[in-house]
Amino acid sequence: MTRFKKKLVHIILLFFWTGILSINTGISPVYAQKIRKPVYDGRFYPKNKKVLFAQINEYTKLAQKTPVFLPEGKTLKALILPHAGYIYSGLTAAHSAFVLKGKQFDKVVIMGPDHRVGFLNCAVTDSAGYETPLGTVFLHADAKKLRKQYKSLFQTIPASDQQEHSIEVQIPFLQIYLGRFKIIPIVMGRGDIRQYVTPIDNICDNNTLIVVSSDLSHYLPYSEAVKKDHETIQMILDLNAEKLSETNNRACGINPIQVLVQLARRHRWKPILLHYSNSGDTAGTRDRVVGYAAIAFYEDTTSTRQKGPQQKGYGQMDKEKGDVLLKLARKTIADKLGIKTDEPNELKSSLSDDIFASRRGTFVTLKINDQLRGCIGNLEPDKSIIEGVKDNAINAAFHDPRFPALSKQELKKVDIEVSLLTKPRELEYKDANDLLNKLRVNIDGVIIQKGFYRATFLPQVWEQLPDKKIFLEHLCMKAGLSDDAWKKPGLKVMTYQVQYFEEKN
Repeated sequence: MTRFKKKLVHIILLFFWTGILSINTGISPVYAQKIRKPVYDGRFYPKNKKVLFAQINEYTKLAQKTPVFLPEGKTLKALILPHAGYIYSGLTAAHSAFVLKGKQFDKVVIMGPDHRVGFLNCAVTDSAGYETPLGTVFLHADAKKLRKQYKSLFQTIPASDQQEHSIEVQIPFLQIYLGRFKIIPIVMGRGDIRQYVTPIDNICDNNTLIVVSSDLSHYLPYSEAVKKDHETIQMILDLNAEKLSETNNRACGINPIQVLVQLARRHRWKPILLHYSNSGDTAGTRDRVVGYAAIAFYEDTTSTRQKGPQQKGYGQMDKEKGDVLLKLARKTIADKLGIKTDEPNELKSSLSDDIFASRRGTFVTLKINDQLRGCIGNLEPDKSIIEGVKDNAINAAFHDPRFPALSKQELKKVDIEVSLLTKPRELEYKDANDLLNKLRVNIDGVIIQKGFYRATFLPQVWEQLPDKKIFLEHLCMKAGLSDDAWKKPGLKVMTYQVQYFEEKN
């Protein structure tokens, strides 16, 4: 074989093998360029993988001397963690190990402050992932969703992407403690934090962890810093978002902290202090220190099923706010009928709370003498609570095809029920028996779908149909299917949970 032919064969083989490598790894050269490379390895944390792993492992062992755990039966929802160099803040960050142990989250929203660029609102990278010495963590699709749906609030800012450390330094701890997950990195600049709360809330679900990246006071003498930091921590534990911004130098991540506090108030999460330290306790002098805190936020899942005459189901909203939604539904129907109602200004003021702007699936049900008189809703969280209740109140009263339009006389007799839904999730099951085993009576709302046929029963229907087989038979018939369609393959089943409020005339 001539030298030219050998060279030609070598080139062909090279293209062949690199082609296979590209197919097998699923990584193209263009895609690889979109990975954000580590910027602060070798400065804030070790560059070497083994050294980094060993360092976090050592901090975790030290944290075992002062562990704090979530109360039994509680569900972790969020963390506040420091973002300084690991030799300073690593011990405090490592106290998150005890609340993260055994947990798995599909999505981690990391909110950190802008330290270096200076911009309005929030930066969300368009990179495909963040690389650290421990590997690459990829972005969740909801990062793009934020940029697309809220363009004025969440934008790509390359300078921030290249220079900000508050997101990057959180990831190695999460890689070790959580394993596999995807991230939504949000760097917050100047702006009205109230505008960020609902968009961020809308991308969170039961498999989401929120991590706020923030140090506390900066460069105060040791005793002064300890005093100020404990004041700040207490404000967070009290969920006092307003007081946090009354004085300067409480925390560099004050905006992300305030967003988290607003979310905690909205969903009734409770905070618990895991650890506090400052650089004077770890690797610095005590004349000018930086403070660090690890704080966990949890949801009490055992209290979400408490029932009462007015408020039932999975609770995220208190009774007073539920009463506001009932008044809104009644006023909307009354306005359509030309009936004047009292206290319109008071109702408008009550509806200004941020929670009513969050997107949820909603249903409005009308009953007269405990008999159904109309029920319409939206299953997907594609409307704000206010929009959903108003639209569904009108549809339940005047456009439910099973009933004639509601009259003025009937409105006086109607009891109204408003339901708030969690996002529906597909239920995976092997066969009919497995489906029966997985459905939860009085807890799950159920959606079935086969082709163009679709129907749902709210969890409240279990009160009339407590037998799972009969429940599914009636649901299949409601969808226009045979009553045994739930036993056959090809049926898609989704479940959701509900919190509902009802009038009792």
